[in-house]
Amino acid sequence: VQLQACGGGLVQAGSSLRLSCVASGRTFSDFAVAWFRQAPGKERNLVAAASRNGMSTYYADSVKGRFTISRDNTKNTAYLQMDSLKPEDTAVYHCAARPSYWDSMWQTYDYWGQGTLVTVSS
Repeated sequence: VQLQACGGGLVQAGSSLRLSCVASGRTFSDFAVAWFRQAPGKERNLVAAASRNGMSTYYADSVKGRFTISRDNTKNTAYLQMDSLKPEDTAVYHCAARPSYWDSMWQTYDYWGQGTLVTVSS
């Protein structure tokens, strides 16, 4: 499956952004989907993940209550709605997919979109 992420940008603290990840090439509903982020000089960490049908989701503690992951399998698209953004959310955000269930380790994902940069100014 090919993934293409978009929606990043430069925003002020407290603002919102919605990232999109469009899939092609395979049946999107066969894959769990996740959003990872990587700040300069730091590791790539899981931000949010959704099961194949979107009914089961996971959020890192740092984004709980502020970010929402969703997916529309009819549009082959996953989303990450980011509200109440903070400067510490600044990072390159990557969407990723893997068959079956999501995993917290980025190394277990086979398919990646290009990163999209989110910059939150204070």
